[in-house]
Amino acid sequence: MSRTVMCRKYKQELPGLERPPYPGPKGEAIYNDVSQKAWDEWQAHQTMLINERRLNMMDAEDRRFLQAEMEKFLAGEDYAQAEGYVPPEQ
Repeated sequence: MSRTVMCRKYKQELPGLERPPYPGPKGEAIYNDVSQKAWDEWQAHQTMLINERRLNMMDAEDRRFLQAEMEKFLAGEDYAQAEGYVPPEQ
């Protein structure tokens, strides 16, 4: 049986990650408070931001931007979208 966490994005018990996605305290916090569903959605959104905004992961400023957006996304706050992005209709 998979472990569950109280997801900070969805505010409900959902299946958690198998292991921390980062080393250290930040990875542990994500492991303990973020569901697999929210993490998978962040990974897809992160890829879209990197591609559409042409972020360079070698640039510290771009990494800081992405980190800040991850915190907003996982907290359920307003977060950056790709320019001109229109979400698919449900």
